[in-house]
Amino acid sequence: MRSVVITGTSTGIGWGSTKVLIENGFRVFGSVRKTTDAERLILEFGDNFVPLVFDVTDEASVNAAADQVRGQLAGEKLFGLVNNAGIAVFGPLLGLPIADFRHQIEVNLVGMVIATQAFAPLLGTDPRLKGPPGRIINIGSVGGRTALPFGAPYNSSKFAVEGLSESLRRELLPFGIDVIVIGPGAVKTEIWGKGEQIDTAPYANTPYAVPLEKLRELARGEAKKGLPPERIGEAVFHALTAAKPKVRYAVSPQPVLDFMLRNLPKRLVDRVMASQLGLRPKKADS
Repeated sequence: MRSVVITGTSTGIGWGSTKVLIENGFRVFGSVRKTTDAERLILEFGDNFVPLVFDVTDEASVNAAADQVRGQLAGEKLFGLVNNAGIAVFGPLLGLPIADFRHQIEVNLVGMVIATQAFAPLLGTDPRLKGPPGRIINIGSVGGRTALPFGAPYNSSKFAVEGLSESLRRELLPFGIDVIVIGPGAVKTEIWGKGEQIDTAPYANTPYAVPLEKLRELARGEAKKGLPPERIGEAVFHALTAAKPKVRYAVSPQPVLDFMLRNLPKRLVDRVMASQLGLRPKKADS
């Protein structure tokens, strides 16, 4: 049976990817942080779901989970690792607590490195294991190519995922382990709700008060237009199984808009976003 490790499977893209892969005959080792989520997913997905309880930022627990997976693989290689676990921190960068920014990078980027280091031997860097080399699927974002105001922590982490993945793909060429990025646009997950949870009180008397409220409205609209998580799961399945996969897949409900934001002159996009969110500079009094 083909076995895959997916981080962050309790909800959203991780959940959708688990569902699609199990429906296609895979065994999924899925990470969760709570035992209650592990129990729920076992009931939901059945025997082909094996929970791994860890936080991706906890190196010791991730390594322990890798040992657990190695034992169950019984000398075979892992078919794939899907680095999905992530969070989204929003807020004006100049007023953002450094601890919040650091936590964003720790989860989305450092956690990805920890998981990759822990499971890479099972994917094929350990020559004692049998079978073809596995693949690494890193979940990026449309926000890894285009950045929004107040999304600096999240966008920084996702831009970094793009560079990390490209470098890693080339480093793993000797082992035959491919590295593929999937960059979703809006998906119907809890992450979009975070935009509505921004604490705007500290910015009530600043130029950011109105733009932050407009961001809330934008988050609500994106949530309504978002793709179901299973759609990203289908892209994960393709990236894992295609004979000649691309190095990156963009999966978005608004591909034309995403293309325009990436390719229009940056100053023009600045002006559009400023107009949309109310970020234009105030005119000086005459």
